[in-house]
Parts: sequence; C-alpha cells; structure tokens
Amino acid sequence: MKFLGNLGNTALLSLLVFLTSCREEFVPDIEAQATGILVVEGYLDSEGLSSDLKLSFTSSISDSYEPSALEGASIQLISESGEAYSFSEKGDGIYTFQQDLDEAKIYNLNILLPNGNEFSSDPIQPIITPPILEAGFVRDENGVEIFVNTQGDENADDFLWTYEETWILRPRIRSPYIFDKDLNAVRTRTEQERVDLCYRTVESPDILLETSSRFENQVVFRQTISEIPTNDQRLAEKYSVLISQKALDAKAVEFWEILKKNSLDLGTFFSPLPSIISGNIHAKNGDSRAVGYVSIGVVRQERIFVENSEVRPWFFSDPEFDDCFVSQDALTIGTDIFNSTFGGSGVSPVRELMQGTTIVGYYYAPTRCVDCTLYGTNEKPDFWIE
Repeated sequence: MKFLGNLGNTALLSLLVFLTSCREEFVPDIEAQATGILVVEGYLDSEGLSSDLKLSFTSSISDSYEPSALEGASIQLISESGEAYSFSEKGDGIYTFQQDLDEAKIYNLNILLPNGNEFSSDPIQPIITPPILEAGFVRDENGVEIFVNTQGDENADDFLWTYEETWILRPRIRSPYIFDKDLNAVRTRTEQERVDLCYRTVESPDILLETSSRFENQVVFRQTISEIPTNDQRLAEKYSVLISQKALDAKAVEFWEILKKNSLDLGTFFSPLPSIISGNIHAKNGDSRAVGYVSIGVVRQERIFVENSEVRPWFFSDPEFDDCFVSQDALTIGTDIFNSTFGGSGVSPVRELMQGTTIVGYYYAPTRCVDCTLYGTNEKPDFWIE
C-alpha cells in the first residue's frame, strides 16, 4: 500500500504540474510518518472456513514497488472469556485462521510484530451472514453478467462481496515435446509436464457493497458481481467463479466506502489513501500507526461454472500472440545448434521432422507461444469439474 497522508488534492495538483511543465517534476512533501504504517486486511470466518489475514507496511508514494509484506508476526484472537486462537503463517505476509467460534461472544485481535510493537483491534462482534439465495449468470449484448440474490435481516443489513475467478488457458501453439537438459535431448512430455492446458486464478480487485434495507423485504436482487465483456479470454473454454458474501457492521461499511471512493479516485485497491482512513486496528505502544478493518462473521460462498457452449457465439483471439509461428526449417538432432537452441534461447520444439519412420529433427516456436505455465498453472484445481 502506498500512502498520501492529507495530500489527496495535492496529488492532482502535482499531476497537473507534471503535464504542463517538463522542466522540473513536482514531488509533494509527504510526512515521513505516512510511510511504514501497518496495513491489516482480513475478514475472519467464524464457522471453520479457512480465512487469511494479510499484514504489510505502507511505502513512499515515490516508490514503484508493491507494499512490503510483514513476516514473523504473532497473531491471536482472544475471546471475552479468555480463549485464545492463534494464526499460522503462510508466508508473504499472509496468516491463516481456521476456527469454529461462538458468535455470541466478543473478540479482540492482537498483533505482535517482530520489533516488539503491538497492535490490538476494537472489540469485534461476529455477524451471522444470511445465505446466498442464488448465484448465476446472464448473457446479454455486452457479454456475461455474474450475479447473486440475497436477503438481509435485522442482524445483517450491509454486505460485502468478494470473488475469485478461475479459467482455462490454452497456448496459441501446442506441443507434446520438451527439451530435457539432463538427457540433452527432446522427449515427449509427461502428463505432469503438460503445457497445453493451464488454469489461471485471479482474486477480485473490486469493492462490492450493498445495503439490503434499500430494497423491499431487504431482498437484494441481481447484485452484479462481475461483468465479462464479449469475447473475453475467461470464457474462451470454461470459467468458474467463487463468490463470497460477508455481512458488515456500520463502522466496517464506513471504512469500506471510504476505501472504495479512494480506490476509484486514485486508481487501485489500497492506492495512496488520505489519512482519514484508519479502521479498527490501533497501536498499543509507541508512535506506530495502523490502517485496516478486521471483521468476523459467517462467510457464505457459492461457486458457479460457465461453459463456452452456454454463451456462444463467443470468439476469443489474443492479438498479443498474432506473431506466433512455427519455424519453416527444422533443427537436426545431434548438431551443436540443436542443443544450444533448445537449451535456453526462448524457443521450444513443437513438430517432428521425419525421415521415413525416424525422427531426425524438430521444428520450433517461441516458448511464450507454447508454454501456458508462463501465465497460469498446469495443476488442475481440486474444485474443477470436467
């Protein structure tokens, strides 16, 4: 996360200065304490579903790198009656929580950093999120809309939706062959080495909020989760989306609405943010600061699949790969150029050159056009349905 302090308007001014003058770049004078702020992100499921808490530090607006992940922290959730639940560290600043909690109790989140700084949350009351009534999709002239229907109640009026998309990737050129450096030869790929079928998973960048009391009987109908434009790659073959529905309290809604506004104004989720955003995490010692809001509640989830055959006509072609080609000449087995080329020059064997019934060489293509693992994973997800 990058941070703007109180300089939201100054950011716009500095952009105007940059556009109107090439002589000297304007760099806003940002207070040093606006960097190195602890960022806490997470919604903890209270019924045993594995959920993640992410810790990172803010960086200077002039830095081009991503927020720095915070590793080595000790995190506990403590109930009002004294039960303590620990988090396990996954790496890259991600800490996993998986417990079945008593939703009638109140909890506090405690975070101890490796440098000894401590942070604690305000008291958190878990919310029992109503179930998703329906999750589905509709095809229209603009593409495909993914939606949910739900109904709020007296305990859960405000909702936050997140989603995780997974889809099939195919390379422009498919090859059964691999150059084995240990054997110094081309051989047929094993099933585990396949690069002609991959899966890509992406988490939602959007902040999707709605208040059910705005609707009759608190029924939220056709809440848009995602809109996939016509001929988008995601529906080229098969697509799946896991939708998570989370109820929020009033203070959490205020935090997410401010965050959404700044994300839209400044570009991305957790972009440089005005210092008006704080949340429910506070330092227990020193001058440390924190940004973020942690909620606890029942996370309701629904997964749907969409086949290409369900949305046709749908034609996907990525112009990035329009220059992909198979060589007109084959490299002959056993030559110096054969081994040096396939040993690491960015091309891969794709077709065999036959002499009678014997393979004597291979035609080739750029590896980026052949290997889908450059863009996803060839390991089929556990949830994937053929």
